[in-house]
Amino acid sequence: MLVYAPAALLLLVFCVSVLHDRRKFSNAVVLGLAVLCALAAWLYELIRSESASGVVAAWSLLVVGAVAVLLLTYFLFVNGVRMLRKEGRSPSNLLSLAAALAIVGVVALLVAAVVVRTPVLTGVAAAAGGLALYFSFLFLCFVCYAFLYGRLRVRRKADFVVVLGSGLIGGSTVPPLLASRLKRGQAVHARLARRGGSPVLITSGGQGPDEDLPESHAMADHLVAEGFPAHLIEREDRSTTTEENLRFSKAIMEKAKPDYRCVVVTNNYHAFRAALTARRVRIRGQVVGSPTAAYFWPNA
Repeated sequence: MLVYAPAALLLLVFCVSVLHDRRKFSNAVVLGLAVLCALAAWLYELIRSESASGVVAAWSLLVVGAVAVLLLTYFLFVNGVRMLRKEGRSPSNLLSLAAALAIVGVVALLVAAVVVRTPVLTGVAAAAGGLALYFSFLFLCFVCYAFLYGRLRVRRKADFVVVLGSGLIGGSTVPPLLASRLKRGQAVHARLARRGGSPVLITSGGQGPDEDLPESHAMADHLVAEGFPAHLIEREDRSTTTEENLRFSKAIMEKAKPDYRCVVVTNNYHAFRAALTARRVRIRGQVVGSPTAAYFWPNA
């Protein structure tokens, strides 16, 4: 059983790190390494036993890996096309399609290296394959931990609920994506209020060049129309990025209560990225996500 010791140690480090601060990307990497070590230990035990099951397991993993690459490429390509059709041709919406094309390029390079067998091409293919494996590992770590992070409960009381803004439709209308954030923000606020607190809800978002009013004002109007008390809303209307959302909201919270705690609300595909930013700007609180269409996830 000593062969599983590295995996157990990494899992222990992961648990301690999450308890200390769940908003670290290193948590995702440590968890991924723990899984890899456990898998390697399991394969080692099977092979050392000199049973046919070890060979079968090794080949099965290779087959599963190959099929997974094909499925991932197909999924990313289809998702990329869907994003372009539904959300437009912004750079962020091209990410999944670009990733699919990159995978195809690396696979084609590896096949060419096997067929041609020149030292230069073999070296380039090996380097490309190594980089692809490295970034694939980081990507899987990020996605899996982001999924886990979104399901960790926020147990502490909080003084503020910060809802991050996004673009408005027609310059003044709250889109469904943003409405889902506001709905989750209301739910979080209600839960905190039931615990005996009286949190303030901050709508955070400035005014874009194609918008008739700041996002935070449209968000506040939407909340009031839904029956949320207007006197519990604070507007942060200067920000244009997620980092500014958090920095400017932080200034409001620190001014009102220096030892504040908060809950930041965004969409679930964006929650862990927002949490990383929140940690960087030293926000005292966690990030939660609202439900989002599945095709947004690969671009997270």
